[in-house]
Amino acid sequence: MFEDALLEKIAVCNEILKDSKNELYLNLRFFDVALHSLAPEPSMSLSTAATDGAVYRYNPEYLIAQYKVGSVPVNRAYLHSILHCLFGHIWHRRAEEELAYWNLACDIAAEYILDGLPLRCLRNPPKPYRRAVYDGILKKIPVIHGEAVFRLLQEEEPDIRIVARLVQEFTVDSHGLWPAGDTGPKSPLEQQEQWKDIRDKMETELDIFSKEAAEGSKGLKEQLRVENRERYDYREFLRKFCVLKEEMQVDLDSFDYIFYNYGMELYGNMPLIEHQETREVQKVEDFVIVIDTSMSCKASLVRKFLEETYSILSQSESFTRRFCIHIIQCDERVQSDVAVENQKQLAAYMEQFQVQGMGGTDFRPAFAYVERLLAEKKFHKLRGLVYFTDGYGTYPLKKPVYDTAFVFFREDYQDVDVPPWAIKLILGEEELRETPNKI
Repeated sequence: MFEDALLEKIAVCNEILKDSKNELYLNLRFFDVALHSLAPEPSMSLSTAATDGAVYRYNPEYLIAQYKVGSVPVNRAYLHSILHCLFGHIWHRRAEEELAYWNLACDIAAEYILDGLPLRCLRNPPKPYRRAVYDGILKKIPVIHGEAVFRLLQEEEPDIRIVARLVQEFTVDSHGLWPAGDTGPKSPLEQQEQWKDIRDKMETELDIFSKEAAEGSKGLKEQLRVENRERYDYREFLRKFCVLKEEMQVDLDSFDYIFYNYGMELYGNMPLIEHQETREVQKVEDFVIVIDTSMSCKASLVRKFLEETYSILSQSESFTRRFCIHIIQCDERVQSDVAVENQKQLAAYMEQFQVQGMGGTDFRPAFAYVERLLAEKKFHKLRGLVYFTDGYGTYPLKKPVYDTAFVFFREDYQDVDVPPWAIKLILGEEELRETPNKI
């Protein structure tokens, strides 16, 4: 009897979810694939609902109670869980002590999108408290998304009563199916790739095909842009500026002991193969780092960029016996140039580093200055130039004779145009924060 009643409730819940998906699809056609990517699955062990990226697990009693209030709570709860999948909240690895802030940040980001979609099927006008929370966050960060809100919570460490109030206001579903902590089991990679593909296609459709449908969905478009922005490994990027050159040292990797021993046995004291006396290794030669010290660049991020660059270059395998690194500070004119020729000088510069300039931004003076140094033969062999900036400036018209890369720090996640001869790398603050200290 009990089983029959439960099966009947499950059948009712399946119809409720089917109707919810159809209603959401009629209003949000660009959510088509996402809405049908979770398989419904009843669970009496849950008090609400949860997802792991593959299933939407719900408590039948909870879902029916929500539906009795109306279709809006069901629609919002289901789309809330979809947004967790869409933005990869589920698969971001966090330490146990960080989970409370991370869960709250993800819920705030998801609810911010729902509150910004002007649709009757989601209509639940945000309370004054919610609006105040959103306004307060937007005064401190340009885009409300999970990672940024999480960092904000970490930095401010709000009072426990404030956190409890935020949790009460923004919690919708359970995150119990998410990988627990940074040591828990990992979710299937193909599952993450599936949601990434959905996210990519959705952004394209919002930008090109669904302008009318996307009207009022600014928060959604901003978060999609943030998540779709390619993550870069700055260390791997910098290694591209290393040069291959031969050094006089034994290359054990290419040595074959079989032929060596065979020759010694056959001829007594004459091996058939010897160690190679040279090998190709990646080494930094002469290098230029230009720091944009205009008022639009934060001093703390400039320092962080230099610290990360130093930690990469200061590894023993990265230097030739003779090298020269020019660290140039430039706004609309060159403010300083410090040449370092060993790790001790580089470490001393980092300890005494201060930003100089804080004027406008013009990239041309730095390139003209480097051209003068080349003419004066200040470089043994200039491998390349890396320019750290926020992207607002005037580029030189002529391609330099050396490789050039612009490393942009952009808080608004907008793309930037560079000349065709330059390499472009866009970093967010999290990339600088998450770069490990060792190679």
